Amino acid sequence: QVQLVESGGGLVQPGGSLRLSCVTSGTIFSINRLGWYRQAPGKQRELVATIGSGGSTNYADSVNGRFTISRDNAKNTIYLQMTSLKPEDTAIYYCTLYSRWGGVASRPNYWGQGTQVTVSS
Repeated sequence: QVQLVESGGGLVQPGGSLRLSCVTSGTIFSINRLGWYRQAPGKQRELVATIGSGGSTNYADSVNGRFTISRDNAKNTIYLQMTSLKPEDTAIYYCTLYSRWGGVASRPNYWGQGTQVTVSS
């Protein structure tokens, strides 16, 4: 079974930075597209960013320019570097893996347990 384990969440002040990590197992990491979703209180789950096997990326408009997704194939790990954080970024952030990628409308096939990010003064 594919496993995705997130870490790095926490409490930060507005304008601060945080880096999330996701370690994967049970999959051929280098051939898959992976990404991050988030679920904020009272809001629908939304796609944050994805990164493909060749390094191509996609970002939600709300985070573009502030967040950066990256991958380290040698470590089977992806990262989400978050800067200029806003209170509206508060959410549970989930690592996701796509068995097949057909564009940003694709639904992830595997999910991690989530890590809480809280942005508050």
